Amino acid sequence: MQLSVIGIGYLGLTHAVCMADLGHDVLAIDVDENKVGLAAKGEVPFFEPGLEPLLSKNIDAGRLRFTTSYREIAKSARVHFLCVGTPPSRDGAADLTYVRAAATALAPHLRDSCLIVGKSTVPPGTARQVLSELRAAAPAGDKIHLAWNPEFLREGSAIQDTLRPDRLIFGVTSESDEMILREVYQDVLDGGTPCLAMSLETAELVKLSANAFLATKISFINEMAAVCEAIGADVTALANALSYDDRIGRRFLSPGAGFGGGCLPKDIRAFRATGRELGLDSLDRFLGEVEAINMARRARLAALAREMLGGSLRGKRVAVLGVAFKPNSDDVRDSPSLDVCQQLARAGAVVSVHDPAAMQNAAQLCPDLHYRSSIQGAAQAADLVLHVTEWPEYRAIDPSALVAVVARPNLIDARCVLDADLWRAAGWSVRVLGQP
Repeated sequence: MQLSVIGIGYLGLTHAVCMADLGHDVLAIDVDENKVGLAAKGEVPFFEPGLEPLLSKNIDAGRLRFTTSYREIAKSARVHFLCVGTPPSRDGAADLTYVRAAATALAPHLRDSCLIVGKSTVPPGTARQVLSELRAAAPAGDKIHLAWNPEFLREGSAIQDTLRPDRLIFGVTSESDEMILREVYQDVLDGGTPCLAMSLETAELVKLSANAFLATKISFINEMAAVCEAIGADVTALANALSYDDRIGRRFLSPGAGFGGGCLPKDIRAFRATGRELGLDSLDRFLGEVEAINMARRARLAALAREMLGGSLRGKRVAVLGVAFKPNSDDVRDSPSLDVCQQLARAGAVVSVHDPAAMQNAAQLCPDLHYRSSIQGAAQAADLVLHVTEWPEYRAIDPSALVAVVARPNLIDARCVLDADLWRAAGWSVRVLGQP
């Protein structure tokens, strides 16, 4: 099938590559000529495991092309995936500028029947508004159809999440639109992926409510971590015990420094704004507490660092392992680690940072930190080593070797995944969030 993908940021480029890999003829568009040029050469401007070789494979196969022309995509495809960003506005609400700009740019070129498929995260009601605007502006008028097919990508596993997702959500207004989407995703559906068709508004709400629930689960276990620290209990053992209840499960029940990145924090704030617009103050208050607990864990981590170093951070050297908000990503948007780094630096600490993928992005936001190309370089003469992003490289550290390069063998494991007994046996003083 001939498809277009509008927007080639993280979501759009991943979706375009995966749709081409499913065998579709894909033409992807972006108004940023630099992005288009890089993508056309097979270059991915962000870190996502496996994406660059898959991009090159499908360019070479002739299934994936790039353009800056809305006229060209309107001529070449009858299904258009809308994958532009919805960044937060000042009040936290989703900024729909890019969604509306894309629809406005495409509409004048739509002279025949087509299906626009939104994938961006938007507040309920957006899809019907966009459909109304498209039909009013497009020569094809009521022949324009619109569906909403929210994405559930996790950075670090985006290809798997696109080609073998947990579920497919189709927000549609007709059975024929559903059938078109089923044809697009036929190979995915043949692989056993569940598919649920529903109204546009329900589909829009699925993504927001899913992220709100996941954020709530993370904040819950982190609040339990605070309780465990207060009474001398072990939050990791608690989480494992809770996980045997199949109503709860183990996923997203990992204590630590809290959630970050470009989705959960943004979507929580956008959902709060939706609650205020709908007069649902309880939703705003509830999600406000989820967010407050999350931010409190960052402050707790900075306070624990101060405590381990005798009550003052001034002049102390702190090595921070990991600044991406999660492993297998170079994304530092709303990164808990980068937030903590800034808190430590403001308190007078000399902060050295190592991350396998995210240091360049971190340096653009926080140029005053000290970035090191090796773990040993970051830990050189450190008074404290702070493990914040659970990259596999950090689990493989030999604590007996690292103790030789630090000034004082102090470790805080903010992700509760290192072998604390092994580090203690090597001479380290170890604190783990949520543990005695």
